[in-house]
Amino acid sequence: MIKTLTVKTSVREEFVDIRVEVERVVKDSGIKAGICYLYVPHTTAGITINEGADPSVKKDIINALRKIAPQGAGYAHMEGNADSHIKATLVGSSVTIFIESGRLILGQWQSIFFCEFDGPRTRKVYMKIIKEEE
Repeated sequence: MIKTLTVKTSVREEFVDIRVEVERVVKDSGIKAGICYLYVPHTTAGITINEGADPSVKKDIINALRKIAPQGAGYAHMEGNADSHIKATLVGSSVTIFIESGRLILGQWQSIFFCEFDGPRTRKVYMKIIKEEE
């Protein structure tokens, strides 16, 4: 079963915390042990797991990515969003999270972030939960 989550972003670069929604889908699945795969099918967006308790962490990551791949830095790609493609490549398009006792195995401060680099847009995150064989 693949579940599709919809994420609406409001600015060009944004980290959207989707942990609560992913946890709800895992709970509703009834699966007690397994793996949760999350995949972003976009070339200018990504997904990551990082600290969610302090909002300045998201800001710091976005600012660091802007330094690595600044917008309008004379890229060959003609759409004007080459920096977004580079940032998405650096962040990655998927994450894997273990499920135990019906819950995601994440650290105390960790959240799951959809990473927008070319918004605002309406995006998709595909989610697949695999039940552990007994």
